[in-house]
Amino acid sequence: MKLWTFPPAPNPRKLAVYLAEKGLDIPVELINLVEGRQNSPEFLAINPKGAVPVLELDDGSRLTESLAIIEYLEELNPDPPMIGTDPLERARVREAERMIDLGVLIGTARIVHARRSPLPGREANPEVVRAELERRPVVLDSVNTLIGEKPFVMGARPTIADCTLFGALSFGEIFEVTVDPVFGNITRWYEDFKQRPSAELIM
Repeated sequence: MKLWTFPPAPNPRKLAVYLAEKGLDIPVELINLVEGRQNSPEFLAINPKGAVPVLELDDGSRLTESLAIIEYLEELNPDPPMIGTDPLERARVREAERMIDLGVLIGTARIVHARRSPLPGREANPEVVRAELERRPVVLDSVNTLIGEKPFVMGARPTIADCTLFGALSFGEIFEVTVDPVFGNITRWYEDFKQRPSAELIM
């Protein structure tokens, strides 16, 4: 296997946390998005979408979506379980991960890129920033309630929902898209998760 990635970006970041939590070591080639390497002919031949991460499998085929990569690796490496151990738990974890991904991670990325994107050729869009900041408290309130007093998003052990939430919040922190302390469960969770070896590798 081989992984093309750029861990400062949010989706590669959540994958990097997942790999570290699982103890998986996959050869990596960095694709510097800030330098525009994702648009090079060489990389577009690997992924015509010009996006990372990309996982090349042993047969030469490739997976080009972060969640698909995570779920594939989870099938190959079920221990420790990070999606669930029975059908209902897996459904609940996937539900939480999608809520966090669509609400927090994508929303954070849209704010960053519409405010002052680090990527070349992206123009500021104040209307997008306004709309995302307006809906952000509603999304964060749902996540805050989901976490409650639990040590991890879904309970006593980390899951892919934690990986996605950490990818979103740590990316946002770099660009000053932070979480209001009123969301105390998220704030406490984030400070605790930052102490994990998987997070230290990314920060």
